[in-house]
Amino acid sequence: MKNKIKLDSLPKHIAVIMDGNGRWAKSQGAARVFGHKNAIKAVRDTTEGCAELGVEYLTLYAFSTENWNRPKLEVNALMQLLVATINKEIKTLMDNDIKLTAIGDIASLPESCQRELAQAMETTSKNKRMTLVLALSYSGKWDITNAVKQIALKCESGTLKAENITNEIIENHLSTSGIPDPELLIRTSGEQRISNFLLWQMAYTEFFITDTLWPDFRREHLYEAIVSYQTRERRFGKTSEQI
Repeated sequence: MKNKIKLDSLPKHIAVIMDGNGRWAKSQGAARVFGHKNAIKAVRDTTEGCAELGVEYLTLYAFSTENWNRPKLEVNALMQLLVATINKEIKTLMDNDIKLTAIGDIASLPESCQRELAQAMETTSKNKRMTLVLALSYSGKWDITNAVKQIALKCESGTLKAENITNEIIENHLSTSGIPDPELLIRTSGEQRISNFLLWQMAYTEFFITDTLWPDFRREHLYEAIVSYQTRERRFGKTSEQI
């Protein structure tokens, strides 16, 4: 499948909704946390696979604002796993020249998570091969609402007039400012919804849905998604003749 990929037309930015950890764990007769722990291999393989191909940005939906409503035991275990994983994976990021950054309401995370995340981002800040974006305590509605609040404050202060608000200005106030919109979204476990992820940014994103549960996802599945993306005609509202 890798041989079918056209390297001159790779998506610059791939986003992933990593779904199915709980169902995977249930199929193993284990608690949901077991699925989250085994999902780390999928994260590593996908990240390295994207970097090797030449993808510039990879955004992983790691924890949504809605995930805070899950059982407290699971949330606490996820936060502990996040800290341990970030700490453990710094070497992998450095070896692959990958820069780590994050989007979302980071201040809502436990202090230990914030510390590990800040340290990892600082350590990898000069890496240039690829940028790995973790969406943590993130939702698309939160992102847009936050941007609207910032713009409203500028209008109130007189530094911005309402009639001058453009798509570009809104994009500059989103948490993904400076990052190109994702051309490809991969969602695992067969679910067919956006789940409040990058709502503004995915206006013209191509979707690839796979029944594979996230802990079983490997770079071969990544290659399959990219090949599917490259067979599609991206018109952005134009006709085929205009492309």
